[in-house]
Amino acid sequence: MNFYPQERIALFIDGANLYATARALGFDIDYKRLLELYSQKAKLIRAFYYTALIEDQDYSPIRPLVDWLDYNGYTMVTKPTKEFTDASGRRKIKGNMDIELAIDMMEMAPHLDHIVLFSGDGDFRRLVEAVQRKGVRVTVVSTVRSQPSMIADELRRQGDLFVDLVDLQEQIERALPPDHPRARGRRPVVETYEDEEDEEDEEEEHYESHPV
Repeated sequence: MNFYPQERIALFIDGANLYATARALGFDIDYKRLLELYSQKAKLIRAFYYTALIEDQDYSPIRPLVDWLDYNGYTMVTKPTKEFTDASGRRKIKGNMDIELAIDMMEMAPHLDHIVLFSGDGDFRRLVEAVQRKGVRVTVVSTVRSQPSMIADELRRQGDLFVDLVDLQEQIERALPPDHPRARGRRPVVETYEDEEDEEDEEEEHYESHPV
């Protein structure tokens, strides 16, 4: 990663997109290690995390992650999901956070030298171009090593730098219990969370938590 020690940087994390990317690569992210990694590279001003929440459930699988991040250095941006029925009568959940992320990035741009965008969504290409015109460098983090690729080609080309998430795996991977099926045959990593347990997906476009 190409950072200068005196740079003011901020992380903008598209939560659902980053989760899907890490899952496609077969590992879970340790958000404490992620924050420490970028704090060591430059002057980390903010780390924004964007996600929609299903509010009418007795228990939301992502709530433990949201609460932990909120208490541990992340700026949480959330909104309720919207439920609708499609033409075939299937119940759908919608929770797009693109507008919130775009507004925050444009507002923060004058106070930053370098932005790190964790997303592969091609809709952000124009946003990246806009903040670059303000003199801000943009690193895009996603992956081309999954099948299919998780990043839109136009977004990858627009960023000043592209970092494949798999290249960060050793530095940000979350430890799994030894008896976890995905832990078999994997090298050990630093463990930072306690009382961990996995949750399954409950809704389309709504992802499992990284319990803490």
